[in-house]
Amino acid sequence: MSAPQQNWRRTVWGFAVLIAIYLIITELFPGPASLTASAWHLTGLFFATVAGLIIRPIPGGGLVLLAITLTPLLTTMKLSDALGGYADSTVWLVQAAFFISRALINTGLARRIALGFVRLFGHSTLGVSYALSLSDMVLATIIPSNGARSGGVILPIVRSIAELYGSTPGATANRVGAFLMAGVYQAICVTAAMFYTGQASNPLAAQMAGNLGYRVTWGGWLVAGIVPGLISLALVPWVVMKLFPPEVRRTPEAAEFARAELEKMGPLSSKEKLLSVVFAGVCGAWVSSSWTGIDITVAALLGSMVLLVTGVLDWEHIISEHAAWDIFLWYGGLLRLGKALNENGVTETFAKAVGARFEGLHWFPLLVIAVLIFYYSHYFFASITAHMLAMYAPFLVLLAHSGAPLGLVVFSLACFLNLSAGLTNYGTTPAPMFFAQGYVSMKDWWRIGFVISLCHLLVWGTVGFGWWKLLGLW
Repeated sequence: MSAPQQNWRRTVWGFAVLIAIYLIITELFPGPASLTASAWHLTGLFFATVAGLIIRPIPGGGLVLLAITLTPLLTTMKLSDALGGYADSTVWLVQAAFFISRALINTGLARRIALGFVRLFGHSTLGVSYALSLSDMVLATIIPSNGARSGGVILPIVRSIAELYGSTPGATANRVGAFLMAGVYQAICVTAAMFYTGQASNPLAAQMAGNLGYRVTWGGWLVAGIVPGLISLALVPWVVMKLFPPEVRRTPEAAEFARAELEKMGPLSSKEKLLSVVFAGVCGAWVSSSWTGIDITVAALLGSMVLLVTGVLDWEHIISEHAAWDIFLWYGGLLRLGKALNENGVTETFAKAVGARFEGLHWFPLLVIAVLIFYYSHYFFASITAHMLAMYAPFLVLLAHSGAPLGLVVFSLACFLNLSAGLTNYGTTPAPMFFAQGYVSMKDWWRIGFVISLCHLLVWGTVGFGWWKLLGLW
């Protein structure tokens, strides 16, 4: 069978499954009495869409746009209302951040930052892992795509250093390559949890929290994530080294490689200097937004427009940023569908039904149970976004009704969700990129992921909860 025929069969079978999910929910299961028929049909459409993001009969952006198109036909929502998510400022914040990240990659500034860390800390294999982890952490402050920064900037450097020591997939993988692939990947899951822009769907979590009356800012997420995040970043590569020790421990050639690459790049160009100023200015505006009143989306859009006007970015860069526009389509659509579920009482109804099973249980043990379920259910998801859409809002409402402090719940679930991406070789976008290099077997990848998950639960469940107590989140 030819590739087009296989793709067509996959598409047909994929949509058959999605239609079946919708019909089973809406026709075989009567909706709760508290919900209207329109709300129950919206529920079926939403869950079919989330399932579609997992099995992907067509690309995610097209799938969500199809769901938005069907909404006025299956529910009482008007098309203009269904399209409202595309006007949301959070969606445009992510867009603007993608434009700035494109400038960071195109000018070479992102690579220069990563090489600078390797030059400083790359004299040992463990140091290389720390250097690349810190590089990803710096880039995560403004690049919302973990695939772009980790797959596009960090991964090529990891591969280059591995090959510098003759470490390739197969017999020589354990020299340095296997450790670096596993250690750096686990670290980028931590950086995704540390920042509002650490991963594309983090602003979606913030939006869901806002629907319940809890405002999450870029600066607030930074303060909440920085202490447990730095401890995890210090711990994770060391633990991976114990589980998966490299044969080569000293790597002076890596630092020399970074020095030579930086020398080839020469001094900062005028575009890189201007971009550095914009980078610092946008991050500064985000940090200070709570007391200056400057909207973080305005700051991000202004920064990207400065880059456009000055020629650091050109219009072709913006319109050809395929990942950004793909995210715009699925993110804006899902944002509106999620809001609609909340407005129609679906989320609250679900939370009350689940909460009835735990009636009388104090909020803290309920939070612990919820975190563990939330964390390890990621084995069943190939996307942080799909996982978040399926479980984040209902768990928020459930725990809020139990009396749990909303700030603690918001950051616990959001951070642990990002950390859980380290469990498997498909947990988030960079996972298959790193795994496909062929240095680490699936068995070892999953073994490392599970041990690291215990480390995250220990660090974030003790130091993280203690830090959030000091911050007054509970």
